[in-house]
Amino acid sequence: MSKNVSSDRFRKVDVDEYDENKFVDEEEGGENQQGPDEGECTGNVMDALQAVLKNPPMNTKNQALKDRAEGLVLKVLSSFKSSDIEKAVQSLDKNGVDLLMKYIYKGFEKPTENSSAVLLQWHEKALSAGGVGSIVRVLTARKTV
Repeated sequence: MSKNVSSDRFRKVDVDEYDENKFVDEEEGGENQQGPDEGECTGNVMDALQAVLKNPPMNTKNQALKDRAEGLVLKVLSSFKSSDIEKAVQSLDKNGVDLLMKYIYKGFEKPTENSSAVLLQWHEKALSAGGVGSIVRVLTARKTV
């Protein structure tokens, strides 16, 4: 038993401060994110896909910026021919496929006219390129687009 039970100093120590597994949500650095540039997303559809996936607004809390980026990505995805989708997905690296998958699932949340059919085509090709791991990474990611 403790000799000095009248002292409550030990109760003021934050033990979680010393836990190495403590989660800290790092949402900093998002104020200067502008999202994809709409001017770069014209012309060749392959270049437009690369441009729209180049600067995703993931760390920002500005929902209008995220919605604008999502609309731009869906516009670029719907401009592809069905035969060119596989080649476009194959041109992306692993992180690009994961980012594309994030936008696909974001598009599934708010379907518009004919967007679901287009997104299902993209989902099929992105799944074959990224595997099930890509879906798991998207569904468990804390940073959304």
